[in-house]
Amino acid sequence: MKIEDEIFKRYYADFKKLEKYGFVKIDNIYKYSKIFMESFRVDIFVDEKGRVSGKIFDLSVDEEYTNFRVLKQTGEFVISIRDTYQEILLDISKNCFIKNYFITSQANRITELIKETYYDEPEFPWESTPGAGIFRNLNNQKWYGLIMNIDKSKLNKQKSGEVEIINLKLDAKEIPNLLKKKGIYPAYHMNKKNWVSIILDDTLEDREIMDYIMVSHRYTETTDEWLIPANPKFYDVINCFNDVNTINWKQSSDIKIGDIVYLYVGAPYSAIFYKCEAIKVNIPYEYQDNNLKMNRVMTLKLLEKYDPSKYSFVFLNTYGVRAIRGPRRIPLKLSKELNR
Repeated sequence: MKIEDEIFKRYYADFKKLEKYGFVKIDNIYKYSKIFMESFRVDIFVDEKGRVSGKIFDLSVDEEYTNFRVLKQTGEFVISIRDTYQEILLDISKNCFIKNYFITSQANRITELIKETYYDEPEFPWESTPGAGIFRNLNNQKWYGLIMNIDKSKLNKQKSGEVEIINLKLDAKEIPNLLKKKGIYPAYHMNKKNWVSIILDDTLEDREIMDYIMVSHRYTETTDEWLIPANPKFYDVINCFNDVNTINWKQSSDIKIGDIVYLYVGAPYSAIFYKCEAIKVNIPYEYQDNNLKMNRVMTLKLLEKYDPSKYSFVFLNTYGVRAIRGPRRIPLKLSKELNR
């Protein structure tokens, strides 16, 4: 792999920062030049897609110097040239580029979808494999996904080249059938009975992969209780149970009959108002306006009303609830407190 590709494979260009750094735009190419070691000049190029390339010129003979790219060249002088070139590229990556979590566009899209759905960001715990990021349920620290870059030959001996995969835990009974699908392989480096590796090269659509992630996430879930936000600006949630003890509510998660649902009313209240039980789920219901879109609802039965001061956001925050932007499982410790 080229030096530039190795350094920038997890980065994308911020073109405004390139110009501030000293790059000059010529047609659709950004160019940066610098003299080093008195008689050498480096030219760095960034194209309109953010791809980086570079050349070094020996000014004493007015010729391009290419020996630094030959890894077998291990003399002190050529190593010094190579190290200087890498230092220049690293400084440009630090000041002019934004780091992605992963290499491929699908891996980064999946990461953003996981963040939107579960509010979890990848962790990179291993120095020996810095590109391997784990996703864990913060309520109990259990893993439900691992994205890593490997050589494709580890999945298919007939293929080669760097790829990224996500390892997910799925139903052991379903895995034999899933392995018949293109893009799904026996798990690399994990228990093949319960885990699979899905290649992140757009063979499978994002939505299908997210469905598998939902299954894997379920194995880490420990309660049948949910915290769901309610915006008083769009719905009169304050008075919704004044004359009735059941209401229909948007369903956008895998809630089952009998699950407990806590309705959290947003600002200016920022507190749990109601404890409910889901008595009907997955009811088809098509609705859309400027603020809301629904394709299914559930029926909630009121179990208990709370004073807004009892379970405020400050209280919830002490039990690990950092944000309530969508349906989420109740952490086990919080569940015990709410059910005292």
